[in-house]
Amino acid sequence: MSFLVKTTDCHHLSSTAMAMCSSFCPHLPNHFGGRPAYSFPTKPLSFSFKAFTSQASNASSKDELPTRVGFLGLGIMGSPMAQNLIKSGCDVTVWNRTKSKCDPLISLGAKYKPSPEEVAASCDVTFAMLADPESAVDVALGKHGAVNGMSSGKGYVDVSTVDGATSKLISGHIKSTGASFLEAPVSGSKKPAEDGQLIFLTAGDKSLYEIAAPLLDVMGKSRFYLGDVGNGAAMKLVVNMIMGSMMASFSEGLLLTEKIGLDPKVLVEVVSQGAISAPMYSVKGPSMIQSLYPTAFPLKHQQKDLRLALGLAESVSQSTPIAATANELYKVAKSHGLSDEDFSAVIEALKPKLQQ
Repeated sequence: MSFLVKTTDCHHLSSTAMAMCSSFCPHLPNHFGGRPAYSFPTKPLSFSFKAFTSQASNASSKDELPTRVGFLGLGIMGSPMAQNLIKSGCDVTVWNRTKSKCDPLISLGAKYKPSPEEVAASCDVTFAMLADPESAVDVALGKHGAVNGMSSGKGYVDVSTVDGATSKLISGHIKSTGASFLEAPVSGSKKPAEDGQLIFLTAGDKSLYEIAAPLLDVMGKSRFYLGDVGNGAAMKLVVNMIMGSMMASFSEGLLLTEKIGLDPKVLVEVVSQGAISAPMYSVKGPSMIQSLYPTAFPLKHQQKDLRLALGLAESVSQSTPIAATANELYKVAKSHGLSDEDFSAVIEALKPKLQQ
């Protein structure tokens, strides 16, 4: 497994490095080949780490062509990711089911196409950020789907959070056109997406990974290459399974603290300074205490990821009772109309008014 940590950020580069950074985005090597479809491993893998610097992986050759980048899905994550590509100087073409969501990006210089097929046909590398497996399949493989615009020399990078089976299904169809496929689900929510601080968990065609790396670096702070298609999806589900369980436990702690007469604000401070500190506690804790849940990561998506993670665990006979219990809490919260609130709204499922 390869692990890359950016040694610089495009916003803080020296003038020489900035020139290098701006030069990589509009260019793409002339050809890159596909590899056979991958299957998800049935036994544990052992990985070796290999570090790369941004400069080394961003090296360009003289016989490059202008890069045309497509972006499908402009929701809470896709929109800021596409904006960062545009602001870095990339030639970006966008599509979204609701066209009005494309307008802010068009005003920044993006082009628009009325279907995923037309975006893929007009671009060298196409990114997709969709809400769930069903949407990812429909946009990639449905009527006027991206697959119809793919061909040899093109690449499709799916940054949605889906299960491994869905990722392999999309990969198989994309690769049947002669194009290359990379799954690259992200760890991070709205603010990291806006700040270009996402973590990409990639798997699939290594050649496409290397070509897409400069684009990933615009949108993220680090990237992991995990091998076969399905590995990236699996790693993302494990990460979100842990996150969902942590938020459920944190919610219990806040409510218990208040119930026994202590100040939950102090709990947030204590937790934030100890061994169990995590950024989401200090970021979300204060608003949770006020019963405010500004959406950075929708609760319905957290519950979807827990459901998929539990399915993954079941497929390998791994017991996950804590995650299973947390999933039930998110389902209760969804049933009370909290689907579109931030996932921290799961705390509401633990309050007496929702338990009656």
